[in-house]
Parts: sequence; structure tokens; C-alpha cells
Amino acid sequence: MPYTARIDAAVRHAVKLAQSGPAPGKLAAAIEHAVLPGGARIRPQISLSVARACGDDKPGLADAAATAIELIHCGSLVHDDLPCFDDADIRRGKPSVHKAYGEHMAVLTGDTLIIMAFEALARQAQIDCQRAAGLTLELARSTGMPYGICAGQAWESEEEVDLSAYHQAKTGALFVAASRMGAIAAGADPEPWTELGARIGEAFQVADDLRDALYDEETLGKPVGQDEIHNRPNAVSAYGVQGAIRHLKDILGGAIASIPACEGEAELAEVVRRTAERLTPITTPQTA
Repeated sequence: MPYTARIDAAVRHAVKLAQSGPAPGKLAAAIEHAVLPGGARIRPQISLSVARACGDDKPGLADAAATAIELIHCGSLVHDDLPCFDDADIRRGKPSVHKAYGEHMAVLTGDTLIIMAFEALARQAQIDCQRAAGLTLELARSTGMPYGICAGQAWESEEEVDLSAYHQAKTGALFVAASRMGAIAAGADPEPWTELGARIGEAFQVADDLRDALYDEETLGKPVGQDEIHNRPNAVSAYGVQGAIRHLKDILGGAIASIPACEGEAELAEVVRRTAERLTPITTPQTA
């Protein structure tokens, strides 16, 4: 996928700023452990792709938006892995932050990454105050309550769970933010881009449910079978494996169809297609 070097440079710059000065060594190291070298970075890829499709007239704003989304995502993973939630020992093929640095440092790392995300946007106010404010509001909505990832995590503590609302908040929120923030960074109306982010987010959650059910820990780089262990709502239990795969393909097809007409439409459609290839499980009961 495109923009890998651009995203990496922007994220590393944010980490370097956090580590500058008389920074606590353990927290500085834990932040780097949580963020680098990074995963697929699909969310910032989508954000920059939408910004490009909308003209990308102020690349610094688009870079800040992509960085902020990635930092929020990384912070949420650090918190998700804590013993009070998923109690995961492995993340991206290496020890999770709380296993490497302790629970107290993991809490601080997740909190710091969230703050770093909003700092990245605040620094852009001198470039374009109106767009920076719009980006900040969009990220706040996708992070908190009632529609953000905090609400998504909270759904897991409810006795009755609305699967659609749960997926939209826990996973979909940051994908919607990615597409909308890409448009805002380029000075475009974010509304026409909402459906694209929502559909990719839904597809990502279904794919994650499938990987959790079908893959082993070595392949996935994190613990598997977590939905069953924690009795979490998931697409595999709702639709079955083959039904979930069909549902995934339908969602991704709808995502491509939802791309608004624009100069970069063809390029963005290719990004979504490549995303689909990454998401679609390669192991099924018939091919294992």
C-alpha cells in the first residue's frame, strides 16, 4: 500500500518529540515499544488516501491526522492487552507493553499515546486553525462516548450486546475517523466519506473475528481464541465461518461502491482492494 514511508516518518517524529528533554527513560522506551515498528497501519493509510483523493493541499495537516489516528489506535491496544481486559501477553509478535514494562507503565503508555495524538493535531493550529479544530473534534468523537472506542470497550461489560453498535464503536469508529479526517485535512466535506470508513471498519472487525477463530498465535502475532474465552460477541458465532466470509466480501464490495466521485477515485478504490486482500482470511476449514 502507498504512503508507508510518509506515515512512518510522521509517527517517528511524534515519538521523538515525546522522548525529547528529561523524559522518564522507561516510559520513553515503552512508547517506542508500543508504536514501532508498527502494524499494517491501515487506518492512517486510508486517511492519507482520502486526503490525496480530496487534493491534499496541506500535507502537514494530513500527516498529523494520520499520525493521531495511529497513536490513538496504538494506545487502545496497550490498554486492551492489560490483565483487566484481554490479559494478552503478545502483541505484533512481541511481548505486550505490560509484560515488557509492567502494568503501571502500560497504563501510562496508553494514556500518553492518547495525549500525543491530540498534541499532533494541536500543533497544526498555526497552519490552519479551522481544519485543526475539525480534526480534533473528529478524533475526540471517535475515541470517547457514546460512539468511540471507549464505548466499544465498555460494551463488553454489558449483559446484552448490540453486535452492530459494538462493532461500530470498538472497531468502526477509528476507520470512520480515518476517512473523515482525511477529507477534513484536505479542506473537503467529510460527510460523503463517512460510509467508506464505516464499511471498512465493519469489514475489519469481521475479518478480525475470523482470524481469531481460524489462525494460530504464531501466525497472528497475538493470542487467538479470545472471543470464545471472553464470551465476546463476534461475527463467527453470529454467521458461522463461511457466512462471515461471505459477509466480509459483501461489505468490502460496498466499500468500493461508496467512494465518492473525485479525481483520486480510481487510486482510492485500489487501496480498498489491497486492504480487502489483507483482510480476507487465507485459512478456512476447507483449505486448512
